[in-house]
Order: sequence, then C-alpha cells, then structure tokens
Amino acid sequence: MFAVKLVKNKQYPLDVPEGVKVNHGDMVIVITDKGEEVAKAYLVPSQVESILKQKKVPSIPFIRVMTEEDLEVYKGIEEMEARGYKDCLELIKQHNLQMNLIQCKYTFDKRKVTFYYTAPERVDFRELLKDLTKVFKRVRIDLKHIGVRDETSLCCGNGLCGRPFCCCTFKRQFDSINIKLAHDQSMPITPSKISGTCGRLLCCLNYEYKNYIETAKEMVPIGSGVMTSDGVGRVCGLNIMTNKVSVKLTDGKIKEFASSDVEMIDTEVNIDIDTNTSGYKYASMQQADDENIDIKQFEDDRNSSTGNI
Repeated sequence: MFAVKLVKNKQYPLDVPEGVKVNHGDMVIVITDKGEEVAKAYLVPSQVESILKQKKVPSIPFIRVMTEEDLEVYKGIEEMEARGYKDCLELIKQHNLQMNLIQCKYTFDKRKVTFYYTAPERVDFRELLKDLTKVFKRVRIDLKHIGVRDETSLCCGNGLCGRPFCCCTFKRQFDSINIKLAHDQSMPITPSKISGTCGRLLCCLNYEYKNYIETAKEMVPIGSGVMTSDGVGRVCGLNIMTNKVSVKLTDGKIKEFASSDVEMIDTEVNIDIDTNTSGYKYASMQQADDENIDIKQFEDDRNSSTGNI
C-alpha cells in the first residue's frame, strides 16, 4: 500500500489505479477537500497498512505522478505563496488588525489560496477580504483562524526532547492540560521547563501522568510524619522516578530516603514544611526570573486549538 502525509503529517492511504506505476518517494498530485494538492507517496509497512484498514481511514484520490513540468509549476506556486504571504501581511498592517499571519497556501490548481492566522480575539476582516480580492484575482480566498497549538503543528519543529513535535508527527487531538499535571510529576514549575514552542504546557505532561499517580499512591504522602534512620521527620517531597522521599528532620535538615526505608507514624510531628511545594526539590529549582509570571497563562484556553486546519 502507498500512503501520503498531509496536514500535521497525518497518513492517508493513496488510491492508486491499477496499471499506474508509483515508486517510493515519488511526488504525486492528489485531490483533497481543498482541491488539488502535492504530496509525497511512500510504501507503508504491513502493520501500518492493517491499522489504516482497521481504522477505516479514507483513501486519497490519486491524479498522477508529478512530471518535470509539474515540478516547475510547483516551484512557481511556492514563490506565489511567499509573495502572497508578504502582500497579506502588508494589508493586515494597513488595517491595523490584531492577527498573526502564519502561512499562505495555494492549491496546485491555483484555484484556492488559504491564509492561516492566530488571534487573541475574534477579528473583523471584512475590509481586509475586500482588499485581498483586488490582489488575488480569479482565486478563492479562505481566511482560517487557528489556535497557537495548531500553529506549531502546522509549522513543525523540534521539542525540548530533541525530537520532532508530537503535534506534527503522531498527535491528532489535543487533550486538556493544566498545571496540576506538572505539580504531581514533581517538575520544576518554570515556563522554560514545562511549556512548548506554542507557549502552552507541554502535551507530553499527559503521557505518563497515570503512572506517576499510581506510583505515588504506594508512597508516603507529603506532610506525613515518618520514622527514619536519622530520627523523626516529616515528608516534604517525593521523587517518584527514583522512588525516594525527602524528609525534613527535627534539626531542620532535609534528607532523602528510599521509600521503603521510612515508616509512617501516627504521632503528630511538629515540623514546618512548605506546603506549596508538591514536587521534589521544587523550591531549589524555581528560577528567580519566573517568580512573577502567572503560570496560569500557559494553560489551555479557547485560543489554544481550533482544529481549523
């Protein structure tokens, strides 16, 4: 089976007619709901083929393998997109609109041009559209408002882990993400550590969250009085990755012990701990530059993702 990847690298089976020769890596012209588009055809492993069939992913109609003439036309379209982006950006500035232009995209048949943009609020672009029709003649113009997460998935790039963004490789839908996920996983609550290029909390905070919660249930809760080899103390932090707990002792020192080496006691332990630090070594990892930043602004809102791509 041949397949193509379209927006956000989502795979679609390619409906190649019998008798038509297609090679792995060929550039092909296909038909989508936007019109004629260019994509790269590639052979998929049998396991992927079975998954695509099981999920009943709709196939993409095939027109032809791109010829040398088609490739020249495509180069011209890319130049048109670059010019179109600049023209639209200039008109946005003239109308003083609060919108951030992301991309200009033509269909291969040049019948439709789509402008993707982000904006904090609803934008009245009626006057802008009138001017665009004067510049882009005999072509359908579509202005699409997308979220900041959609913007990142459209533009692609690499994350903090060094790998391509999840949103432009395998992730199809965005799950709700809040700061509690970072707290419960003992992560440093600093924007540079827990937010992505999109300016929102990392999608991967959701991936192992259930495992952290299940592991934490087996550990001594924060605030509990415990008996250690160094005496009585109170748990002030958890390191779930190493299965260790941080204990503040009666002399004020904080030491780390294996979870199995501490025993919870019923006696009330009168030792003050910072109850705002639910994560291990949170206080020491907090950066001074981030102290006045409202971390809530990194949580999802209605402009995070529109799915309008």
